[in-house]
Amino acid sequence: MRAPDFWFSPPQSPDWRAKLLTPLSQLTRIATAHRLRQTGHRLDVPVICVGNINAGGTGKTPTVIAVVERLQARGLVVHIVSRGHGGTLAGPVRVDPAHHTADATGDEPLMLATFAPTWIAKDRAAGGRAAVAAGAQVVVLDDGHQNPALHKDLTLIVVDAAKGFGNGRCLPAGPLREPLHTGLARGDLVLSIGAPQDQDSFRQRWGQMITLPHMTGALVPRVTDVDWAALSVVAFAGIGHPEKFFDTLRALGANMRHTEALADHQPFTPALLDRLQAKADDLGACLVTTEKDAVRLPEAVRKRTLCLPVQLQISDDTCLRRALDALPLPAA
Repeated sequence: MRAPDFWFSPPQSPDWRAKLLTPLSQLTRIATAHRLRQTGHRLDVPVICVGNINAGGTGKTPTVIAVVERLQARGLVVHIVSRGHGGTLAGPVRVDPAHHTADATGDEPLMLATFAPTWIAKDRAAGGRAAVAAGAQVVVLDDGHQNPALHKDLTLIVVDAAKGFGNGRCLPAGPLREPLHTGLARGDLVLSIGAPQDQDSFRQRWGQMITLPHMTGALVPRVTDVDWAALSVVAFAGIGHPEKFFDTLRALGANMRHTEALADHQPFTPALLDRLQAKADDLGACLVTTEKDAVRLPEAVRKRTLCLPVQLQISDDTCLRRALDALPLPAA
């Protein structure tokens, strides 16, 4: 489901639908507060949580990868624990990209497993214990800021700079999983992801509320051998903010013949894929999608679809490096 537009109406003049739904937001606050009373299980290794306060996509997956790569550069054995949104596996089970499908694991864990050992676990504590038993020296928790099952040694809160925290209201009146002040109070670092102009707007609107160390970053294409400027493309994406993916392709010079914005994690039905392929054939274009979407495609479709991978580029990661230095990490 796509986030409704009224979630991002100005906080000072909320949409009438946000006002109407605000009494129901109290239920979200109560449920989250009740859940967070639980004491998290403490693992024998540090746990780093990459989470958010907003519902929907904020850039957590590339942030997890960026954190994992920094830890691996220190010579550490890093495992990822994920809930496996949309997958059928309850776990804990280690993701095997050679055998598992996105239907079983969810798309994000399948992609993350190409960077580090990744575990699916609805019970995050059980997933963390399985990772440690398999040799993990540090566990990176994909999402889970509102899940208290594991004690977190470091929590990085990710937010989309363009969307910010929306209208500042909790679900269903707004995009927040919990009140902003309580979510920030349990964090250690904030990372806003977006273009410079969006970062400026984010600081103006939310800067006074953020007392945590604040980093900024952007998603940039990973280097590939594809000459995007020479291609006509039909682009499709089922991520939190498909428009950002389309803007990236435009910036690379791709001739955008048609774009298809899908809901986050939207299933690829045969009818949808046939329609996209027919559109590409009619326009003399090739299909292109995101790395996260590509892992969900049937193999035959994946072979004829280009993928544009992106990576997180942090402007200044000094506070992240200091936070990692402060953790009880084993010597490499």
